[in-house]
Amino acid sequence: IQSESFGRFDFVKNIGLFGGISAAMVLVSLIYLSVRGINYGIDFKGGTEIQVKFTQPVTIEQIRSSVEGMHLGEVGVQSFGEGNEYIVRFIGEKGATDKETNEKLNASITQVREKLTIAFAASGVEIRRVDTVGPQVGAELKRNGFLAVFYCLLVILIYVSIRFDYKFGPGAVVCLFHDAVITLAIFMLVGKEVNVPILGAILSLIGFSLNDTIVVFDRIRETEHIYKSKGYGFIINRSINDMLSRTLITSGTVFVTAICLYIFAGGVVSDIAFAISVGIFFG
Repeated sequence: IQSESFGRFDFVKNIGLFGGISAAMVLVSLIYLSVRGINYGIDFKGGTEIQVKFTQPVTIEQIRSSVEGMHLGEVGVQSFGEGNEYIVRFIGEKGATDKETNEKLNASITQVREKLTIAFAASGVEIRRVDTVGPQVGAELKRNGFLAVFYCLLVILIYVSIRFDYKFGPGAVVCLFHDAVITLAIFMLVGKEVNVPILGAILSLIGFSLNDTIVVFDRIRETEHIYKSKGYGFIINRSINDMLSRTLITSGTVFVTAICLYIFAGGVVSDIAFAISVGIFFG
């Protein structure tokens, strides 16, 4: 069969090449995540996050040195948005009981606020936000978050199998797993944290990918009835080519929007946009 008879591009011809590339990327991503681990934010591992703004220039090293020696556990300082604004994160000391842990955490927050206010009084310090998540709450959020992803993929498998045919279900789930794993690995590669909003972004990405998958599958089912005498390779090629402009326009629009948010939004919105951009690109 000539390529012109089913569309401009012969996708089936290169299934081995690009299927191998995708499989290799997923394998590398899984190995990297297992070795590197996932850098969880305070939403999942517990701790405190203090957002502080200065009217005068202050460096990260100055902030970190000011809170050293306060028995805060693991401390991280990160620039936030534009200007002299930073996020100070720390886990704090653990007590023998939950009550003692909370008391120590509250005392640490008070000490950090006072130390920053005194140390940078000349720099016009302003404490803008303080967020705290207990270790037990963080562990529960992490468990429930990953269960949400698992059940999401399970329900999608069941839905696609009923909506189309059982042979379509595994392919749809593999594609969604492919997008999510590669996105998560690249997120770790660039040193970003995974928290509840980022997990929400990954679930949104799964939903977006599923929408495109369903559109193509539906076209395959329609084409299959029209060209019953043709091979399955012809049917798949014809279906993907028929939906190609729709796929490029839809994905391209979302990709450009996400890139703009990543560049101009800043903060958590920028991280969410980055995850969606990466997922759409590789998907």
